[in-house]
Amino acid sequence: MNIPMVDLKAEYRELGMEIEKAVREVLASSHFILGPHVKALEQEVAAYLGVKHAVAVASGTDALHLALRAAGVQGGDEVITTAFTFIATAEAIAYIGARPVFVDIDPATFNLDPGALEAAITDRTRAILPVHLYGQAADMDPIMEIARRRGLRVIEDCAQSFGADYRGRRTGTLGDVGCFSFYPSKNLGAYGDGGMVTTNDDALADQVRVLRDHGSRVRYHHSVIGYNSRLDELQAAILRVKLKRIEAYNAHRREAAARYTAQLAGSPIVPPKEAGYGRHVYHQYTVRSGRRDAIQKALAEAGIASAIYYPIPLHRQEVYQAAYRGLTLPETEAAAREVLSLPMHPYLTPQQIDRVCEVALAAVR
Repeated sequence: MNIPMVDLKAEYRELGMEIEKAVREVLASSHFILGPHVKALEQEVAAYLGVKHAVAVASGTDALHLALRAAGVQGGDEVITTAFTFIATAEAIAYIGARPVFVDIDPATFNLDPGALEAAITDRTRAILPVHLYGQAADMDPIMEIARRRGLRVIEDCAQSFGADYRGRRTGTLGDVGCFSFYPSKNLGAYGDGGMVTTNDDALADQVRVLRDHGSRVRYHHSVIGYNSRLDELQAAILRVKLKRIEAYNAHRREAAARYTAQLAGSPIVPPKEAGYGRHVYHQYTVRSGRRDAIQKALAEAGIASAIYYPIPLHRQEVYQAAYRGLTLPETEAAAREVLSLPMHPYLTPQQIDRVCEVALAAVR
């Protein structure tokens, strides 16, 4: 059987009629920019997460960019983050003229290692940008303790963690600002690009709202140079339909992950580890193996999709090689050689999971 990484077609078969109704409502209203669905989505996301403000923007990358700028990060500043993430995390820092400072990861969770933070802080450090990778929160208590003690902002990259918990609080509510992506394959995904900035800080929220709409609070009055980063009304309407199902979707992901883990236990394929401080929502189900490439080859031959997130750490990317030539991050580099993400989505069946495990385990026997 062919097994995809993500099955958006199955999702549409379930939600198609409701989504089409929502889209027709927007088309009939002819209100396409910052309309009632955007406002309602912001209110519903804020209520779901338990945060005061949610500000919709055009993409997850924009969410990071605008959040960093609103938090006061400027050219010449340094922002500590992880190199084991999608390049958007570092791009957003670079857009402002700041410098990413990469630290190593915890090999068990793939998230930023809080123990590496103190040594990376300089007099130019302005913020810490942890990434909640693969759907599991970074260990935020020690990160926040260091940030508060050293007077640093904390911007959470929540692109892969919508609905994940950390000690009873959802990601996006733990630092000064949270940044979400609604890319179609995310746990909460649009049918195009989209993002959200969350915060309990009134001033930060106001600044993001101004920045997303050309630096304007009142039409044709511009207080700062801003951007065109408004979430499309059609995407907001679609996201509202899906948001009502997010808890069920994340529960299905966790059930699928548990079945994977039970079948892979004790094998040369190391399943992901739940840290124990919160709920992992499995945006990706990512295993480790020294025979990663052989497993991926066997899966492909069986018609089973898999993916490597991320094969080249950011400090080894061509664009950053010169600037970080002497930097070595042993755990990050080892993970990049060994990780493999298996199919994961709310519509994954037990039979599909069993087949994936059968093929993967046969490849390492």
